[in-house]
Amino acid sequence: MKYLLNKLFLRSNNLDNVSIGLKNLTLKTPASKIFHAINSHSEVSEIRYVGGCVRKIINKEKIDDIDLATNLEPKDVCDALKKNGINFYETGIEHGTITALIDDYKFEITTLRKDVLTDGRHAEVKFSKDWKEDASRRDFTINAIYSDRGGNLFDPFNGKEDLEKGEVNFIGNPEKRIKEDYLRILRYIRFFLNYSKQKHKPEIIKYLKMNLDGISKLSKERLIDELKKILRPKILINLTKDKFSLEIIETIFPQLKHFNIFSKLNSYSSILLKEIDFILIISLLVTDQTDNVDYFLYKFNISKKDQKRIKDIHEFYKDRIFSKTLSNEVLNKIFYYKGKETVIDILNFRIFKLRKLDNNLIQQIKFYKDMVRPSMPIKADNLMVKYNIPEGKVLGDKLRMIEEEWVNNNFRISDQQVENIINN
Repeated sequence: MKYLLNKLFLRSNNLDNVSIGLKNLTLKTPASKIFHAINSHSEVSEIRYVGGCVRKIINKEKIDDIDLATNLEPKDVCDALKKNGINFYETGIEHGTITALIDDYKFEITTLRKDVLTDGRHAEVKFSKDWKEDASRRDFTINAIYSDRGGNLFDPFNGKEDLEKGEVNFIGNPEKRIKEDYLRILRYIRFFLNYSKQKHKPEIIKYLKMNLDGISKLSKERLIDELKKILRPKILINLTKDKFSLEIIETIFPQLKHFNIFSKLNSYSSILLKEIDFILIISLLVTDQTDNVDYFLYKFNISKKDQKRIKDIHEFYKDRIFSKTLSNEVLNKIFYYKGKETVIDILNFRIFKLRKLDNNLIQQIKFYKDMVRPSMPIKADNLMVKYNIPEGKVLGDKLRMIEEEWVNNNFRISDQQVENIINN
């Protein structure tokens, strides 16, 4: 009896904590303005938190996005927001999603819906007024938990209980769910690595493997967006420990070859992993002495800026992968010609590659973080006046040679060195 009472009060306290968390979400963000706009639009209009934000509050995680569901159709959502002076844009209005913008917050508001037709990549939807019907089309029980602004849960598939038990369960028939959208293979891996306290169920392993070919139907943009969520610190570390999940990821992304880097991190790398971004993690996984980087960049649509970062790291390390030192002379050149970010990337990359911590690398990072790019002291005007050199190709060539000498000499150059270059 005492055990049952303790269990009852524990569940009650936990539910109270969840309600408090959801109430605080309403109070501490502009979400209350969204609730007011929708709930006051008509006698039957209603909006609730759904999915990630509810799940994260239950699991005591940091909330980084706020999704909401409503029984209003998209055009009515737009009218309600406009009436209340809330900015928005039509993210995916054909699928029922409007994004509201208040201060620095984004709120994705999606109309209740049901799938009419699916092909493993896209879904043709019909808008609905039925909360249970909307929940039924979602992928996992832990992703189909709703809450009003006061923290009262609507949890038709016992997702909260599954979350607390550490179970990742599909809603309905798992294979049918996977075939509706093959991205759910990756979403299962992500949720499993983040939340599961159980082993993979044999039938789930079978369904995932049987449907891997369906991944080819997905756009590269959806794949890379999901990969960004998987390669976050906690999930990435868990991935290196889970043989089946790792097998799935390496099958879908064969360019990601070096997960062993993250299986045994030194003390500094463990902290650093929480600070680095997706692009450096990708660089660590794809950079080697092959054309693997080129293959990855060809296959996936990454911004020009991010491509440059990956290529800069690859160009430096493809011939230096086993070097033990990174001289200031070499790093100064990179700092001057390619910028601070590239130097920091190269040093961080090396730290992750080493099993044993090298304090010199940490000192170099601090040095270059504080360093300001020096300005070349010799200008074209100086050479034109002092050495009577006319404007043109010769002047440009001499200036570049002087700049190179200055960089190679740790940003120092004497008058004699300049004169020697001019006279040669």
